[in-house]
Amino acid sequence: MTYCLGILTHQGLVMASDSRTNAGMDQVNVCRKMHFFVRESERVFILLTAGSLSVTQSVTTLLRRDFDLGKGLAVAPTFYDAARVVGDQVRRVAELDRAALERDHFAFNIHLLLGGQIAHEPPNLYLIYPQGNPLSATEDSPYLQIGESKYGRPILDRGVRFRLTTLEEAAKFALISIDSTMRSNVTVGPPIDLTAYRANDLSIRRYRRFTPKDPDLQRVQFQWEHALRKAVLELPDIVFEDEGEPVI
Repeated sequence: MTYCLGILTHQGLVMASDSRTNAGMDQVNVCRKMHFFVRESERVFILLTAGSLSVTQSVTTLLRRDFDLGKGLAVAPTFYDAARVVGDQVRRVAELDRAALERDHFAFNIHLLLGGQIAHEPPNLYLIYPQGNPLSATEDSPYLQIGESKYGRPILDRGVRFRLTTLEEAAKFALISIDSTMRSNVTVGPPIDLTAYRANDLSIRRYRRFTPKDPDLQRVQFQWEHALRKAVLELPDIVFEDEGEPVI
């Protein structure tokens, strides 16, 4: 399992991913799930992958090969077209591998997040499904998740607002969301890859990889837990109807 998310704000875009691909009593694998496709001053794409590692690697390999040849993502005229390019490669891999996988009772499992910007457009964020169809983030729904999303969702629902959340705040929300997921689910784990892309940069200037022992990550974890406990203590006491008589 994995957990990846993208947050779209009025200032830009934050993308974050964990790196755990398998977890068990005696095996933990690590693999990078954040991939960059960049042409300076022209276009930036950040791709996050979740699902079967063999399937996601096939899709990213095909996308990279075309991009390096000046095709696919390198020439997509709009960001929607770019999302469709990714979806086309998902369907291509499905044609190659789905039947064999499902014959042996393995699901064709892949979800992707594509974020970034093409020069003449504002930053965009899309989710691409296993069928290859894309879904766009909006001002009303400014974040998208793939993988083990339920543990990290509440903090995003309560805090992220397209018009109000700054890029720096979005990066904190993303880091806390992934950390909350790691605390509740062993199949999500570090290192954590985090990118904050400011609108119109058209290059990757803010990227960070957090290892488990990273002092900044540990500081965030400690302060977040302390703030949660402090907030609970400051909540008003719950008033029950009658504390003197047994209810049952």
